[in-house]
Amino acid sequence: MNTSPVWEPPRTGDETAHLVGALDRQRMTFWWKAEGLDAAGLSTRIGASSLTLGGLLKHLAGVEAVAATWRLDGSSPGSPWAEVDWGTTPDWDFASAADDPPEQLYARYVETVAATRARHREVVAADGLDRIISWGQEFGIELSLRRMLFDLLEEYGRHTGHADLLREAVDGRVGEDPPEDWAPPAAWA
Repeated sequence: MNTSPVWEPPRTGDETAHLVGALDRQRMTFWWKAEGLDAAGLSTRIGASSLTLGGLLKHLAGVEAVAATWRLDGSSPGSPWAEVDWGTTPDWDFASAADDPPEQLYARYVETVAATRARHREVVAADGLDRIISWGQEFGIELSLRRMLFDLLEEYGRHTGHADLLREAVDGRVGEDPPEDWAPPAAWA
């Protein structure tokens, strides 16, 4: 019987279980670092950096949306991501988060992660990690689903570290793991 906390990757299993488990751990750790703040907490900055937890929530929601659509199969990530002129405003997600109420930032992130997790699990079950995805085709190269999931894991590793510093500045929350009684959003079950 596995009595590990929900955020722990599996102790045994195949490559897919470990990769998806490590990615989910990063998602849950990021969420724990970002959850439950008001607009002031979500807009806190450190030093000269323009990063905020609100900006990271919106950015990672966009990364998740693109990973489940455009990068995977070439489909549109939907609104608001498809309407942004990324060439003119490459930091739109980070900058525009200050205009969004906390409830919207949190809901978008939770819903997008839930949808992306479901879509990736569906594709992995059908085609495995070696599936060639749309991302890369515009450059004339082939990329596998495995590569994209590792890129997503790397993205989370970077931004979860940022979130750790930002959350400590907001209210002193520190630590690698949530408390034992913590649970991720129900939508992720």
